[in-house]
Amino acid sequence: MVKRLRERRSWSQEQLAQLSGLSLRTVQRVEAGNRASLETLKALSSVLETDISILKEEIMVIDKDSEQWRAEPLPIRMLLWGVNKRGREWLVIEILMVLVGIASWIVFEHRHIATPLAFICAYASAKLVAYVDKRGHW
Repeated sequence: MVKRLRERRSWSQEQLAQLSGLSLRTVQRVEAGNRASLETLKALSSVLETDISILKEEIMVIDKDSEQWRAEPLPIRMLLWGVNKRGREWLVIEILMVLVGIASWIVFEHRHIATPLAFICAYASAKLVAYVDKRGHW
């Protein structure tokens, strides 16, 4: 969130550090997703002219209006159609698919299509989240 707010103002990390009175390393850590102290969040929220609760958000939102998002391949955008934020739902989906795969493996005498399909869905979900994380969309 801090990075997005900083980039909207076309500031470098050095400029944000100087304006907020924080060290460059602190700004880098916060942007990397590391926890920040309340004092650090107060300094950043003051300079970025935003509420401190916004900076505390752990759910990351996909900015689907950005040029970077529009440059993504169509299959990626289609898979994430209707998804705006990364929450616990992704982890729940992965765990649920693994459990369905294990259950179908145990329950069905002859291997049912649900077994590999559930494991493939869990894997694909994890890879999709990792890809979007790597690309910095949320």
